[in-house]
Amino acid sequence: MIGKERPELPQVKYVVSACLVGVRCAYDGEHRRLDKVVDLVRRGLALPVCPEQLGGMPTPRPPVEIVSGRVVDQQGNDMSRNFERGAQEAFSICQLAGCTEAILKSRSPSCGSGCVYDGTFQGNRINGDGIFAALLKANHVRVLTDEEFVSGMDDDPSV
Repeated sequence: MIGKERPELPQVKYVVSACLVGVRCAYDGEHRRLDKVVDLVRRGLALPVCPEQLGGMPTPRPPVEIVSGRVVDQQGNDMSRNFERGAQEAFSICQLAGCTEAILKSRSPSCGSGCVYDGTFQGNRINGDGIFAALLKANHVRVLTDEEFVSGMDDDPSV
């Protein structure tokens, strides 16, 4: 192969919620697959991570919500350390890969951006960010929810 140039590989641009590419890592043991996000991974433009699994949470796991800055399950057990550790691990992967943008699962206590559940476990939503999304934003990574990404696809054919 001397003298032959390798084709340039695409630059990984996005870190994405692993559940969006079909990994069964959501709290209920299911996935939230979106073909448009899967396509980004196939093209080498995105890297999937699950902050909750990286933080040591099992799958499936009890639902959790953010209450007064803490991540708790319905029984009131504090899972904040797991979520913080998972966010840090996922962020480290994001940095190593050189990701500058994220596509994350909306309303998740890890990945929600701009809107999360209010901590009553009644399906009520409030303004706020999940633990991983907040860490990315604090470090100048542009965060889109899966819903924003899908709705914006029609506007940006280059993605």
